[in-house]
Amino acid sequence: MIFSAVERLLALRYLRSRRQESFISVIAIFSLLGIAVGVATLIIVMAVMNGFRIELMSRILGVNGHLTAYYDSDAITDYQDVAARLEAIEGVRLATPLIQAQVIVTAGERAMGAQVRGIAPEELERRQQIVSKVVAGRVSDFGREGALMAGSRLAQRLGLGAGSDITLLSPQGSETVIGTVPRMKAYPIAGLFEIGMYEFDLSTIYMPLDQAQIFFRYPDAANAIEIFVDDPERVWQIRREIDLALGSGWATVDWQQAHSSIVNALAVERNVMFIILSLIILVAAFNILSGQYMLVKGKGRDIAILRTMGATRGMVLRVFFMSGAAVGLLGTLLGVALGIIFTDNIHAIQALVESIAGTQVFNPEVYFLTRLPAQRDPREVLEVVGMALLISFLAPLLPAWQAARLDPVEALRYE
Repeated sequence: MIFSAVERLLALRYLRSRRQESFISVIAIFSLLGIAVGVATLIIVMAVMNGFRIELMSRILGVNGHLTAYYDSDAITDYQDVAARLEAIEGVRLATPLIQAQVIVTAGERAMGAQVRGIAPEELERRQQIVSKVVAGRVSDFGREGALMAGSRLAQRLGLGAGSDITLLSPQGSETVIGTVPRMKAYPIAGLFEIGMYEFDLSTIYMPLDQAQIFFRYPDAANAIEIFVDDPERVWQIRREIDLALGSGWATVDWQQAHSSIVNALAVERNVMFIILSLIILVAAFNILSGQYMLVKGKGRDIAILRTMGATRGMVLRVFFMSGAAVGLLGTLLGVALGIIFTDNIHAIQALVESIAGTQVFNPEVYFLTRLPAQRDPREVLEVVGMALLISFLAPLLPAWQAARLDPVEALRYE
């Protein structure tokens, strides 16, 4: 739609604050501020939710494989050959043989359930998400005399520390003449790690692979192959090649399936928040609509004079459309600027709020976060801008169409 200089001049004049139109101007200002607040809020909330998702996924994917392969017969005797075959696939970064099993851990009179992940010491040292999060003991001691690595929350719950002994009790017992006797053995703790995920730190133990093979009765075997790929977000693209390389009798589970509850919850929350916060922009658009209706009603005489001077219906429509759309355009631009400034300085704003309130926004003991994460997605920003402009441009169309249909004779009959 092309606007002439006269149309732009008239639209700008109708936007200016004049004594007889002050109420209409106030509505326009509040409409502009409403759209700006709505756009800024959407950008900030989407950025914070992206930051939370990236933070959470980085912790999950840093300690768990992007895919896990299982064999039908449970025991994988040629696990080294399988791992080498998988690592030869383009896009696969690492394939690690594991033994995964559930145990009961005891210390004194305390007991709780835990998951054991049997892994070779050299493979554990390649997991930087674990190595960099050791809070007590040393990773280099892992595997010496069967020493384990345990989550800090688990050790805290059992009252243990680095160097303490922890007893593992396997639900799968050993057959004896007096019946089934649970397998039980004490192991020293080489160190404690704190990933930042409560459930993982509370229930995970890393055991040397050779010790896990003995304890869980997997002689020279593993029961899972953990696979890391170059791009976890596109794991489905490489999964077919992995399935073909493994052959029949194998099943694979990717990280989105394994953590489907978290992934789905984040997706639903993002969509719901987008819809709810979009209502702010919709309410501001209704203000534009009402303000334009009042402007058209108050400018009936002006419209009639313009029509008698030769202005076409299209010109009148464009003038009033431009005066309303300008409010939405300016509000959207202001909202984008506010959203970008806020997300770029969110840590400084958090520090200011904490200093004023005298408390932490996120208690690291509960959330394992000391700073509010924010990561803007340019595609999402464009979606917000497009949605705001669409609503803002649709709102003044009906009043502008009504102004274009105004009959000059009727408008000037009682003047």
